[in-house]
Amino acid sequence: MAQRYPINEIFQTIQGEGLFTGVPAIFVRLQGCDVGCPWCDTQHTWTVSPDRETNLNQVTDKSDTSDAWANATTAEILNEFIRLGYQANHVVITGGEPCMYDLRELTQALAVQGYQSQIETSGTYEVLVDDAAFVTVSPKVKMKGGLVVRPDALLRANEIKHPVATEKDIDALDALLAQCKWTTPPQVCLQPISQKTRATQLAMETCIARNWRLSIQTHKYLGID
Repeated sequence: MAQRYPINEIFQTIQGEGLFTGVPAIFVRLQGCDVGCPWCDTQHTWTVSPDRETNLNQVTDKSDTSDAWANATTAEILNEFIRLGYQANHVVITGGEPCMYDLRELTQALAVQGYQSQIETSGTYEVLVDDAAFVTVSPKVKMKGGLVVRPDALLRANEIKHPVATEKDIDALDALLAQCKWTTPPQVCLQPISQKTRATQLAMETCIARNWRLSIQTHKYLGID
């Protein structure tokens, strides 16, 4: 039986964060998340309510945020790319928390069709994806949901994109990194929370000191999705 995924929205835009900043991308946002980040700007994706299920075209054609979702197969998702006339070949699977779901079928199919897939995850679930998928772990430490960041998720990461507000966030990242012994370490990006001046300055100073990379959520400065 084909895997089905709860789709909150599918849209084409420019990736605004991390190593792929500026790259045209198709975003596939999945419904469902129990991590509980207080600053989350997609809280409408947290709950998969049965009474909010709808048709796929109604979530891909919507123009505002909503907790409505559609249950779609991999083939239906790929067909939506074609129906919508999307041209980007980079596909970002995000949420919610996408790794609540087994993403191997979807990411394998994307690779066969010539797409590069990128997963954006909190690292609190096992990462079940195609070997060629690019995994961005944005570790969420001591969030309301009480989930812990998994060492196996960190080890699968190609990029660690860490939200930063204060020094304690840097300390938390250091503790996570100390758990892992990579053959090839992932790129570390620091991302200031809510574009706050203090957080941005701290992230910049730390990136310079450690040769890490700054991720500044350019889409928010540009006012795009």
